[in-house]
Amino acid sequence: MRRSLILTVAAAVTMVLLAMLVPMAVLLRSYALEDRLSRAALEVQATESVVSGQDRGAVATYLEKVNRGDDVTTTVLYPPSALHPGGEGIGPAPGEDADVVQARLTGQASVRDVDGGSEILVPVSLGGSSVAPQDTPVIRVEVRPPGLESDIVRSWLVLLLLGVVLLVGALVLADRLGRSFVVPIRRLATYATHLGERRRPETLDPSGPPEVRELTTAMNRLVGRIEDLLERERASVADVSHRLRTPMTALRLRVDALTDPDDRARLGADLDELQATVDHVVREARRSEREGVAPQSDAVAVLAERVHFWAPLAEDQGRPFEVRVEPTRPVLVPTSEEDLRALVDVLLDNVFSHTPDDAAVLVVLADRDAGGLRLTVEDGGAGFPDGVDVAGRGESGSGSTGLGLAIVDTTATESGGGLSWGVSPYGGARVVVDLGPAAR
Repeated sequence: MRRSLILTVAAAVTMVLLAMLVPMAVLLRSYALEDRLSRAALEVQATESVVSGQDRGAVATYLEKVNRGDDVTTTVLYPPSALHPGGEGIGPAPGEDADVVQARLTGQASVRDVDGGSEILVPVSLGGSSVAPQDTPVIRVEVRPPGLESDIVRSWLVLLLLGVVLLVGALVLADRLGRSFVVPIRRLATYATHLGERRRPETLDPSGPPEVRELTTAMNRLVGRIEDLLERERASVADVSHRLRTPMTALRLRVDALTDPDDRARLGADLDELQATVDHVVREARRSEREGVAPQSDAVAVLAERVHFWAPLAEDQGRPFEVRVEPTRPVLVPTSEEDLRALVDVLLDNVFSHTPDDAAVLVVLADRDAGGLRLTVEDGGAGFPDGVDVAGRGESGSGSTGLGLAIVDTTATESGGGLSWGVSPYGGARVVVDLGPAAR
């Protein structure tokens, strides 16, 4: 917006300046030429008084004095005589033409345009000594157009400097005007970007044009309402969690009081599943409070650390346990550290719980072509049961709650990736978790 405004103002001001300065430059040149013509007219009158004295030596001295400049030159042309059959010219431009002869015979002065300049022809009456019109001398004054050596160039430079100053001033004003729009909008954009963080955002002070101030006020009001709703949600979740734990504790006491061990074990397992489900629901409901709206974390560091956390258990079991970490730099994904650790715990807990102690395990962390990270877990166990959607809730096929891989699938999908599974080279299960890249 700021650049567009500056370019628009630059184009508009340039066109206006060209429309004004070019005619002014031409007009100045015309004024300069008219000024020279005015000075030439005065020069003719002075020269005419000298020529009428009929002293050609005085005329030559006078013309030598007045013809020192280049803008106006004066020449006196005498008619042909016995001494000068072709006529005599005193001055820098001797020689007659038809216009000179016409002025001598008619006795009328004339002005004509020549080569961008002007030429003035004035016949001089010698009074009673003149026997015929053809003996009349003619004054020729040549007025050259203003050139680069004249003061007109200085005037043009002043006009050009004035145009540059006006253009720069207009651009500075446009930049300040654009800044008054852009800076408040950028502050508002930065404020909106940080709304997903865990901390409560501070109220943004309205600034800038009226429209931007109005938008800022509306944004502050909206954020306040959202924060109030989140506070209510968090309070409701805490209340529900507290209310559920009390009857579940009482129910567990009654189950423990059963005399039949089979019933006690069966009902205890069902109660454990119910407890796990409730904990998961409460944990998901409080995710925004724990992680913020847009969490980010270094998947390489978190996953590698959590995988190595399971290494001592594999060593105790005598289980081959290999970890390959291919990325050498941090890889940010839109998932919280807690969810990444839970993801690893689910995958490795399945391996350690449902494979023999001597079954090999391979964990690989690799970059994705589309960005983000790929986590692959392979084992040498029996693999997944046929015909079972292992990522579906309640369909683990191994007697568990079925929430494990469903949680992994949810985490991977919400990050912009996905979950897939198959047969590993060891003959057991192979689980591939793709985590999408974090937004920049």
